[in-house]
Amino acid sequence: MSEKIGVYVCHCGSNIAGKVDVEEVANWASDLPNVEVARDYKFMCSSLGQELVETDIKEKGLTRVVVAACSPHMHERTFRGACARAGLNPYLFEMANIREHVSWIHEDRDEATAKAKALVSAAVHRVAHHEPLEPMRAEINPATLVVGGGVAGIQAALEIADAGYPVYLVEREPSIGGHMAQLDKTFPTLDCSACILTPKMFDAGSHKNITLLSYSQVEEVDGYVGNFTVTIRKKARHVVEDKCTGCGICTEKCPKRVVDTVFEAGLGYRKAIYRPFPQAVPKYPVIDTENCIYFERGKCKACQMFCPTGAIDFEQEDEIVTVEVGNVILATGYDLFDPRKIPQYGYGRLANVFTSLEFERMVNAAGPTGGKIVLRDGVTEPKSIAIVHCVGSRDKNYHEYCSKVCCMYSLKFAHLVHERLPEAEVYNFYIDIRTPGKGYEEFYHRLLEEGTHFIRGRVAEVTDAARRPGEEGKLIVQAEDTLVGMQRRVPVDMVILSAGVEARRDADEVAHLFGISCSHDNWFIEKHPKLDPVATMTDGVFIAGCAQGPKDIPDSVAQGAAAAARVLGLITQGEVEIEPVRAIIDEERCSGCRICNTLCPYNAIDFIEDLGVSRVNPALCKGCGTCVAACPSGVITGAHFSNEQIMAEIEGILVSPDGRETVLVAA
Repeated sequence: MSEKIGVYVCHCGSNIAGKVDVEEVANWASDLPNVEVARDYKFMCSSLGQELVETDIKEKGLTRVVVAACSPHMHERTFRGACARAGLNPYLFEMANIREHVSWIHEDRDEATAKAKALVSAAVHRVAHHEPLEPMRAEINPATLVVGGGVAGIQAALEIADAGYPVYLVEREPSIGGHMAQLDKTFPTLDCSACILTPKMFDAGSHKNITLLSYSQVEEVDGYVGNFTVTIRKKARHVVEDKCTGCGICTEKCPKRVVDTVFEAGLGYRKAIYRPFPQAVPKYPVIDTENCIYFERGKCKACQMFCPTGAIDFEQEDEIVTVEVGNVILATGYDLFDPRKIPQYGYGRLANVFTSLEFERMVNAAGPTGGKIVLRDGVTEPKSIAIVHCVGSRDKNYHEYCSKVCCMYSLKFAHLVHERLPEAEVYNFYIDIRTPGKGYEEFYHRLLEEGTHFIRGRVAEVTDAARRPGEEGKLIVQAEDTLVGMQRRVPVDMVILSAGVEARRDADEVAHLFGISCSHDNWFIEKHPKLDPVATMTDGVFIAGCAQGPKDIPDSVAQGAAAAARVLGLITQGEVEIEPVRAIIDEERCSGCRICNTLCPYNAIDFIEDLGVSRVNPALCKGCGTCVAACPSGVITGAHFSNEQIMAEIEGILVSPDGRETVLVAA
């Protein structure tokens, strides 16, 4: 029995119809083989457009459906749902992308229309060979893994734990808190960062449903949505947590002081056995084996001798922990751009050029200077300070994107200088002031009233080359003031470089570990930038906070909560549908060469030793087609992407109904 195919061509307002003669494509498609009905409609994704498909399936007995509209990534699920509601198997549907692949990339209307016809023809020829498929179902393990203990990860973990479900919170540093723990005040309200973060840290560390694995790192991930098996390396602290009371005597007695390049950004010191900061969670210290005298020379052990509970264990080794979870939330945060990459700004060469993080620690009451703003000599207070915006951001040489937080924390710095050094002059060198958040613009106007000098123009250079009287011992900031159209030469005592944020240096490795992708700037890629910013293309893996892109604290908290909500939605369902587009191996013809085993990026193919053949685990397979293409025996087929379907699609794109070659336009 021949198929009855319905073809529906969408105008998408003027998105498609502006470049494609939609009516002509629909009329032309009506003459294609097996096409029962061909229509055009303004918005196929609308409820009326979907009802049009449903009605035709029921009344005309359609056995296949083709919709020519936008990307399947956007609406394939929408139209599959319409088919299912009308009683047609949703996998007997095919979508032709004539928006992104045609109307958005072509200027000539005739050529765009010809290409749209070719894509519709390809879809019609292909859909005739589709077979009904049934999705698999997998139970959801109610436990969740949250990777990253910054404010986004903490928020996500607490949301899920408060709902009554178990959470494993993994943090690579000795304490949770992330970058927010290093800050003094938060814009625009100027409330204390530690005051609002510490209660959340304590809740996460003491919650009955949260297992905190700090000083730990994920090493291996296996499984699929609902059923992940995760291997975690819990690094040796050389402190027995069950015995440690957090009294701090070991740190007090340790004779070795080292520069704290992490939490104090190189401005302060810590001991070889230490807690990163007083409010650290968990409270247990960790021994820095690279700087510990005992690990260097085999002597000392002062911390062990003075520990009242015998909690120090120099023989302690890393522990491998395996956990089973249903979902994963990645909240791995960001790195600060290294201003050394811009040598003309003098950081690392000129003593009194500071990074924004160094200044954050300087103005923090718990920081190395006790909150005093001083030069590198630790004594002299600056009388003039330049704050340079967009260091590493909005720059084609480094990162073209806006880091979103630099303008606001630069304004915060200016306020803190006015507050603590009322006589000091503050210069903000900016490209554009961007204050889009709630209360942000008002904060900017507050700084104008406080007397901050704003100079619009990118800084060209920071030098110590004094050329005029009064410039001796000063740093010279040279920039073009675009508002007055002149070069400015401003001598100051201190320069603060407002460094942008960038993706974590190991983001690629983490993405590969969890089977997701990174953008060209190394941020984790979301499923959809607008409609699904917390999910990824790997089911069961979600992202939150600055792992996805630059964000301030409110946005990070909101996205952490959003990711938790998505996870809770899956947990409460109890099970989830798994796409049936999977590879299948004909075991009777399999030669057992194992090429597919080594190439599968999802480790979804097992070798059955007793039978000498390979077998696909359908729960792990993502239907990528790598094994299908690689199999030398040709015994692996991809459901929904069979050779017959692909060849029919190629034939359809090349041949028109009258047998003549279709005119194609290269994308």
